[in-house]
Amino acid sequence: MSDQQQSVFNIEKLYVKDLSVEVPNAPAIFLEREAPQIEVNMTTGSSALGDDIYNCSITVTVTAKIGDKSMFLVECTQSGIFRIQNVPQDQIPMVLGIGCPNIVFPYLRETISDVVTRAGFPPLLLNPVNFEAMFMQQQAQQAAPGQAH
Repeated sequence: MSDQQQSVFNIEKLYVKDLSVEVPNAPAIFLEREAPQIEVNMTTGSSALGDDIYNCSITVTVTAKIGDKSMFLVECTQSGIFRIQNVPQDQIPMVLGIGCPNIVFPYLRETISDVVTRAGFPPLLLNPVNFEAMFMQQQAQQAAPGQAH
């Protein structure tokens, strides 16, 4: 049967696993006219949930400050459950580290923009991310854990 060998890549579920927003200096912070400094930290992760079923997550923390005053802090973990079958084992890490995050990211971007807007601020659109470069950097760090980067 030739269909046994056909690779399968299905999105089973996309969901927000964790979401928090803080506006610690409200309402006074809304009177500030200065543009905030935005810091974005992002990590990806994945795990096997069962035979051919994997979970992939992107966690992002966005901090906006004016001087030493926080405007807002948003943390979000956007996840997806994927069915990956008949893909060579050595390619699974690439699919989980590049392919899956590329699918999850637009949903994360929309969630961040929406929650920042709901917190009373102009929409914040995360810049596109090169998950292939991020994956290659992680692989290099794992290959040489003793070296400082």
